[in-house]
Amino acid sequence: MQTITKIHKVAAFSVAGRGGNPAGVMIRASLPEESTMQRIAAEVGFSETVFAAPTEDGWRVRYFSPEAEVPFCGHATIALGAVLATQNGNGIFPLTTNHSRITVEGKASGEHVAAALQSPATSSRAAPPELVAEALALFGYTAADLDPRIPPALANGGALHLILALQSRARLSAMRYELDAGRTLMKRAGLATIALLHAESDTRFHARNPFAGGGVYEDPATGAAAAALGGYLRDLDWPHGGQIEIVQGEDMGVPSLLKVTISPEAGSSVRVAGDTRMLPD
Repeated sequence: MQTITKIHKVAAFSVAGRGGNPAGVMIRASLPEESTMQRIAAEVGFSETVFAAPTEDGWRVRYFSPEAEVPFCGHATIALGAVLATQNGNGIFPLTTNHSRITVEGKASGEHVAAALQSPATSSRAAPPELVAEALALFGYTAADLDPRIPPALANGGALHLILALQSRARLSAMRYELDAGRTLMKRAGLATIALLHAESDTRFHARNPFAGGGVYEDPATGAAAAALGGYLRDLDWPHGGQIEIVQGEDMGVPSLLKVTISPEAGSSVRVAGDTRMLPD
């Protein structure tokens, strides 16, 4: 296995060579000091940078936003899978995070590189009413804006997300909030993001994901939230048919597409796949 010291920049979940969520990827023989990784992530400036080092049976990985370490990041994992496939050939790469063992599969065909992650185990529970009320107030929504078919939930697929499903695509498009207030709420509640959704159909969703806790107003593609949503829809007995797609980033002008495969086993891993594009250094 080849190790590198440069920082690769990869947009994950891109669409036809456009859009996607950029992540930094650094692969080294051993992980840098935590303070060094935090500094590099802040300098890169993307919502997350993933650091990876080879082990006897895979790769040790850690994820950092510009402001703090995060337990799991889906789009950075997809970006890592693309780099590993480019450097080492197509394959399934075992990853060890701070809390779990997962895999990412990378497939390169010419200039096209796709990747698919298997998330950590998933779980969900009803969101506390007081948290829901505070989140609605943050965005200027009311309870009447919510889709009653998908009740507010705290869902986890490697990181914790508050899921709020809206009845109207227009209300999703109108999302606005104050970054500092969002940061305070998300950090206090231990949230990676607040996942705002609209169900266009049983299998096609539109999403926006404020990531204020990491210092980012909005993510254009959020693989960890996609995994959490997949697990929640399974728990909800939603008629997903085993696979959904999530359209994200449209309202930012950064089109992104996440393909989620949901197995029937309660609490099991969710597969999140998408295309990537390499960004200039």
